[in-house]
Amino acid sequence: MRHQLETDQLTSDLLVDLFDQLRPQDVSNRQDIHDKIQTLIYSLTFIPDAAATCQLFLLKLLNQYKQVSLYAESGILSPEGFPTQLANRIGAHVLPLLKDESELKYLVGKVFHQSTDVQWLETIAPQDWQDILALLCQPQSYVLQKKQIRVRILQAIQTLSYRISAIGLHPELQYIYPALNELTSPFLIQNREILDFLDHYQKFDEFIDDDLNIGPQIANLDPDQALVMLDQCREVMQKVRRLTKRQGVSLSLTYLLTVLEQSLERIELLLSVVSDQVDEQQLAIKQLLFDLVDAHYSDQSVRALLQTNTELLALQMTENASRTGEHYVSTDKSGYFKMYRSAAGAGAIIATMATLKVLMSRVTMAPFMQAFAYSMNYSLGFVLIHMLHFTVATKQPAMTAAALAATIQNSTGSQNAKLAETAALIINIGRTQFIAIIGNISIAIPVAALICWLWPILFSEQLVTNIKAMHLLNDLNPFTSMAIPHAAIAGVCLFLSGLITGYYDNLAVYRKIGARISAHPKLRKIFKLSTLDRIASYIECNLGAIMGNFLFGIMLGSMGTLGFILGLPLDIRHIAFASANLIQGLLNLSGGADLGIIIISVLGVMLIGITNLFVSFSLTIIVALRSRRVKVKQWKPLFKLIITHFATRPSDFFWPPKQPLQIEEQNKP
Repeated sequence: MRHQLETDQLTSDLLVDLFDQLRPQDVSNRQDIHDKIQTLIYSLTFIPDAAATCQLFLLKLLNQYKQVSLYAESGILSPEGFPTQLANRIGAHVLPLLKDESELKYLVGKVFHQSTDVQWLETIAPQDWQDILALLCQPQSYVLQKKQIRVRILQAIQTLSYRISAIGLHPELQYIYPALNELTSPFLIQNREILDFLDHYQKFDEFIDDDLNIGPQIANLDPDQALVMLDQCREVMQKVRRLTKRQGVSLSLTYLLTVLEQSLERIELLLSVVSDQVDEQQLAIKQLLFDLVDAHYSDQSVRALLQTNTELLALQMTENASRTGEHYVSTDKSGYFKMYRSAAGAGAIIATMATLKVLMSRVTMAPFMQAFAYSMNYSLGFVLIHMLHFTVATKQPAMTAAALAATIQNSTGSQNAKLAETAALIINIGRTQFIAIIGNISIAIPVAALICWLWPILFSEQLVTNIKAMHLLNDLNPFTSMAIPHAAIAGVCLFLSGLITGYYDNLAVYRKIGARISAHPKLRKIFKLSTLDRIASYIECNLGAIMGNFLFGIMLGSMGTLGFILGLPLDIRHIAFASANLIQGLLNLSGGADLGIIIISVLGVMLIGITNLFVSFSLTIIVALRSRRVKVKQWKPLFKLIITHFATRPSDFFWPPKQPLQIEEQNKP
């Protein structure tokens, strides 16, 4: 290392070798990490001039690279926008970008060449970090080398300040928070304060003399006023996030808020790095190292981009779904029978839809026209069910899972109390789901049977031929057909329809759809104002449900045709339609069905229903919990609580209790 310091150009090989020696084989082995770090500290402490030599080597090596872009851009999303970023990252995976060896980012990637490096760096004990930084960051030495790095950091601070101001002036942010149009916007004032601080700092740096070998005394260079304005920018950001719960959110706004949060965190960190407070400075250097090493891998990660930017939008979508889901949970006998009546009405319509699909299958159509016909049958039927305030049982899980996630997040009290509250909600959801399925099936089957009985009387022909009846029953066989995988596909469609519902509910609020319809000049000429206001109010309140049901119908109706075009075994199986197809097949089978066929077909319908519910509920609760950053670590005690309640009071899962359900807390022994 001393030999290299005598040359004009340093190489990074020694630094790479050093970290290769420090890097543990198991990043979770704290003892191994501690032992290696202690060996490093011992060497720096007791080998003569080792700490000073390492410090000078690091400073000179860093100054050989361009630094500003690393400090101002690494770990911070580009202002290009989400679609461009996504396309660039996907493209970089297909055709990797060229590496600029003059950039400090290249050195970071060369030294920390494993994606797990940030994990073992964060595992190093705080006291060990304090000792290392105390040895390598001695303030009274190598002032000119430090000044060169400090100048680059100040340039990065200036760049970030301008970007924060630009975000504050962005139309998307001003749309949801109009107060930012005022001249007193903290986004503009912080830039003035930052520039004033940088101006004083740079003037002071001009007086530093390396011959004196003293560090700058910058006690009078206080960034507190700038930090106050940055805090106000953060407060505005939090206000905007709260406003999104009432006014909705867009992907572009989510992206802006993410960039703003990252920029504020980085500029505050860099201000601490140039601080005269040694302890604060050392903590900032450590955190900056963590962020830059982690960003080296996350900056090109498609998964990291999607996770970061869709979280707020997913939260808003599932938030809307959770509010809808509350209406799908009954806690008493009145709500229980109300749900049955609602599901029964849907059952009658579903039987009619199943009949229409059988009739459509008789007509020879091109694949696209067949997909269109099936889709319109499903879509318009589901929209009609919603408009008549009926309930499709399998639509519940996508809504109730979001409500469950919201309950888990918002529940208060002890851990046992939270588990009891969650268990009670799960039991209420299960009971409501049970009666909704019974409502759908108990009416869909007799209505479908009635249509089958009346059809030959009215039209002198069987509704379903013997071959078609055999086909309908074979499609329900869970052992010889793709009934269960197809039911899982339907569950995914149900999950997506829940997200679509939340998305359009959010869109209706964020884009003020109702108010825009009411103010539409041409519509005001066609309708009376009172009528137009009612239409606008209905669309704003029901746009999500209408679009969710309509697009859900398109997914169901076109899945089979999509599978035919792609040559894949794609199709859907839905419990309500399967029950109607069951009775259609049994009543039109020549010679009648034997007991074995009946049992297998009924079993298939039951398994289709279970698969529908399990897939849609599981996917929705995963998204809802992740969007709320909620981790449930008590699944085992929760399930134990539910199973214990089922063993002692199984009727609560199928029939509403006389009193609101209360789950007794289980105390730990």
